[in-house]
Amino acid sequence: MTFKQTINTEADGFAKLLRAEWTNFLKNRGLVIGIVSAVLLIMLPGLFISVTSSNGGGSPPILVGPDGEAVTDKFYFVHKPLTGDGSITVRLTSMTGRIKEPPPSGTIGPGPNPVPGMVPWAKAGIMIKDGVRQGAPYVGVMVTAEHGVHMQHNFTHDTASRPGGVSENSPRWLRLTREGDMLIGYESFDGKQWIKIDTVQMDLPDIVQIGMFAASPGDLRFDGVGYAARFSEVTAVFDQVNLQGPWSRDDVGVDMEPDGKTPHHPGGVEESGSRFTVTGVGDIAPQTGTNGNWRIEQFLIGVLFGLIAVIIVAVLFVTTENRRGLTRNTQPTSTRQDRVLAAKAIVLGTVTFVVGLAAVIVTVSLCRQILLSNGIQILPVTLFTELRVLLGTAALLAVVAIFSLALAALFRRRIVAVIASIAAVVLPYILANVLLPGASQWLLKLTPAAGFAIQQSLTEYPQVIGAYVPQMGYYPLTPWAGFAVLCGYTALAFGLAVFMLQREQMRQVFSKI
Repeated sequence: MTFKQTINTEADGFAKLLRAEWTNFLKNRGLVIGIVSAVLLIMLPGLFISVTSSNGGGSPPILVGPDGEAVTDKFYFVHKPLTGDGSITVRLTSMTGRIKEPPPSGTIGPGPNPVPGMVPWAKAGIMIKDGVRQGAPYVGVMVTAEHGVHMQHNFTHDTASRPGGVSENSPRWLRLTREGDMLIGYESFDGKQWIKIDTVQMDLPDIVQIGMFAASPGDLRFDGVGYAARFSEVTAVFDQVNLQGPWSRDDVGVDMEPDGKTPHHPGGVEESGSRFTVTGVGDIAPQTGTNGNWRIEQFLIGVLFGLIAVIIVAVLFVTTENRRGLTRNTQPTSTRQDRVLAAKAIVLGTVTFVVGLAAVIVTVSLCRQILLSNGIQILPVTLFTELRVLLGTAALLAVVAIFSLALAALFRRRIVAVIASIAAVVLPYILANVLLPGASQWLLKLTPAAGFAIQQSLTEYPQVIGAYVPQMGYYPLTPWAGFAVLCGYTALAFGLAVFMLQREQMRQVFSKI
């Protein structure tokens, strides 16, 4: 027999083995019921929560930026129209601020009085913006409280320049120039030697707004129980402004008191000759956290329960056939056990992925329609992100199924294999959502539960203050890195199972000699 004939024979034999295992799966009523149960467990919790949820006036509208992401756009803007090309140059001589601590945990009231200080990402600088509408495209050059000079545009894009703060003895000069559809940012220590920060290409209308701004995001502090927000504001002093008035003033995105007329924590400006003292609150950045809205992966809360059903199905697929072997009596006794295990893994992984994907797509589609009809907003995501969440969740189910299959082949005991699989995948995920942030971060880095990161739809931004913890939808590893950890554990478990089966088969061969 030639080498090619041997390969063809091996392939034909494995194809027959796949068909046999597929038939075995379909004929086993318990396995089919288990897969159907997994589908129901994936779908029903999300649908139930969606149906029973209502707006109640607590779901604020989502502000969408130029790139389709949810954003925050609140700042004080001193501006004037710019037609065509132009430039603004200012000297920033001072940045001060106030921070107000929240009331102590478990108490009600206004809390302590504000104290002097600035949050790390308090910012003040110059901006060119397409009007004063919230969410409109913009480019800004700014000094931050603790991160030096930055150039940012359209909420998500950030370029860092030189570090350092600002004071009367050490001012910072900023310049922003428009040349056609190119916007160029500069900074200087003395107003003579300039360093280019970045160049941004942006399609803006002929008439834009140009001027000075100030913004200070609320800070977050962990109080031992959860994250508490701290109100903050920043005051910046500008002079040496190269543009002349008249200037318009807008408190962009300011919140209103319950009467709908009185601004809540308003900003402001004091003008004295060529000196502008601008005070602002809020932030110009992508939205972090849900802010009372839903993430698409929240529809899939039932995946955790569906995983338990998938684990049980995977273990039964191995252990119901033979306590000491993987092949049925109808299979030739010479069939290699590792090939049988591989065939089972392919069949189970394929079934779980296809069925899981269908359940996930239906769940997300139905929950989205139900929540929108109830007046509840859903955070927007890109098409790529949504596809990654949908396909990734189905892949998560399939890989966990193969992981559990491998553990069943290793342990040969149903209860032990089920408990080990749940303890490795499900339990760390549950603990990560109830433990303190430090412990939860490590659990989702070092255990197979890291694979849940594939469901993350939010993006972590280094230039934005946020509660980047699992409880808020953020994982310590990137989606694909977390999924790779799960795949690594699965490959290791499957490799050990194959090794044990091959060693056992070799022992049987030698015992007959």
